[in-house]
Amino acid sequence: MENFEPVIISSVPTQNEIQFLDDKIYEHNSIATNRNDGKLFSKSIYSSEEILIAGITGWTWASACEINLFWVRQDYRTRGYGKALLDAAEAEARKEKCKAIFLRSYSFQAPGFYLKHGYKIEHEIRDFPYGYSSFCLLKRLAS
Repeated sequence: MENFEPVIISSVPTQNEIQFLDDKIYEHNSIATNRNDGKLFSKSIYSSEEILIAGITGWTWASACEINLFWVRQDYRTRGYGKALLDAAEAEARKEKCKAIFLRSYSFQAPGFYLKHGYKIEHEIRDFPYGYSSFCLLKRLAS
């Protein structure tokens, strides 16, 4: 292995850089745990005009599920679309034999929505961002 002085380059990451890092972390985690069953998922709802109005993405791996992104367009909220997507993600997790689902939410987003659907706050980080809280939520799935 060569020895060199590192040069740190600051930039907005490209999709290729993000994918490369994600792949390398997954590779390390799979070797460390001897679990190579990771799958990405995405569930979307489109309007009749084929406009994306809601979506949820995440992954399953090693009996765990994480929801990374979850959004419902403002004018479509409170119509049950969020619940339908959350139910679909939970069904995906159950299909992959996951025992728990993890997600994050800020205090100005939807922690109450998740609490109503069986998630529990495992950790709160106050003043992140300043004046608000960041929550780590978890839902245990029945075997």
